[in-house]
Amino acid sequence: MTTETIDTEALENSVQSGFDNLFRNGWEGALKSVLIALLLLALCLVIKAILLKLLDRALDRLTHIEKSLHTFIRSMANILLWFVTLMVVADSLGINASSLLALVGVLGLAVSLAVKDSLSNLAGGLTILSTRPFKVGDYVEIGENNGTIQEIGLVYTSLTTLDNRRILVPNSSVVDANVTNYSAEPLRRVDIKVTASYDAPVEKVKQTIQEVLNAHELILSDPPPFARLSSYEDSALEYVIRVWCANGDYWTVYHDLLEQIKTAFDREGISIPYPHLEVKLRKD
Repeated sequence: MTTETIDTEALENSVQSGFDNLFRNGWEGALKSVLIALLLLALCLVIKAILLKLLDRALDRLTHIEKSLHTFIRSMANILLWFVTLMVVADSLGINASSLLALVGVLGLAVSLAVKDSLSNLAGGLTILSTRPFKVGDYVEIGENNGTIQEIGLVYTSLTTLDNRRILVPNSSVVDANVTNYSAEPLRRVDIKVTASYDAPVEKVKQTIQEVLNAHELILSDPPPFARLSSYEDSALEYVIRVWCANGDYWTVYHDLLEQIKTAFDREGISIPYPHLEVKLRKD
């Protein structure tokens, strides 16, 4: 005989015993017990509504809690209060609450085993909502996925890619993956590497780059823009450029610099070497 059978039989016996006790004093006694149970039910419902309203007010004051977590906490509290109400009413009718509690425990175990993957995602969702590694609107990299966070659910995290594809990532995968949040900080550094010919004087190249950097209105002066020679390549000198800007201006600054530095190099006669092959024909 299984545990589920034992608990079910115990519950049936408890319910049967409750009905026997209910009608032991006749219909008048049964009616009195039912009225008491209904009054207890109404009282429990009133108390439940008050407690849920107080919980909502408390959660509303906690502005750092995501809306999804707010909803989850309220739902769990509502289920718990319904369970307590059921226990109180059952006890008033003479039903053994311990048997009912045991049955609920067995059913809960069976359900948890059946939906263990979903529970894993749920646990991941609670972890994300409590630790807040990102928020809606942030541009993030989660494992191999990149995009803007659209929704943080209890089971999935939804993000939209730059080419407008919607990706749903299971929260258990989010918790296990490396997460890079590109929107977390107000400032971001733009790193660019450019090459120039060995024939171009280093100071002239640096001055030309600095003029472009100083003229760009979105580049911050503090920290100051940086442009220096970084390495000697096979056919060119490599220069590294580092500037700071507001997070939202990153791609504008990045592409502007690529275009404006090329224009400035052309104006100053600074060549950018590229791989090429020269073929010479000799006529005997």
